[in-house]
Amino acid sequence: MKVVLRKVNTTPLDFEIKSNEITFKGYLQYDSGKLILLKAKLSGKIDVDCDICADEFKLDVDEDVEFFISDGIYEKNEDSLLDVVEVLNSVADLDEIMNSEIELIKGDYNICENCKKSDAAFEEAF
Repeated sequence: MKVVLRKVNTTPLDFEIKSNEITFKGYLQYDSGKLILLKAKLSGKIDVDCDICADEFKLDVDEDVEFFISDGIYEKNEDSLLDVVEVLNSVADLDEIMNSEIELIKGDYNICENCKKSDAAFEEAF
């Protein structure tokens, strides 16, 4: 789903994207200057690899996502500590943003239930 940023105003623009077992649902809203607020929830299940045994398993996802999208290069203010994604063609690709968020979660340290149980049993033994 692609959104032309110039069409986003102060009235929230709702969106919902579903892919496999994951849903990315939220809204875009004009904030100030060239900044558009994206506020959403990423929920469902994704396939990840266990960092201990390397087996693939389904990870439950329930993440709040909030950052700004800049229509063009973001000129940051010295006092500003904003999370900003720059879009250079005035079109935000929400599918790409959702996939980026999923890849961030996959890059976390993920452990399957079997390894969690084994780890807990190992710790109890000592």
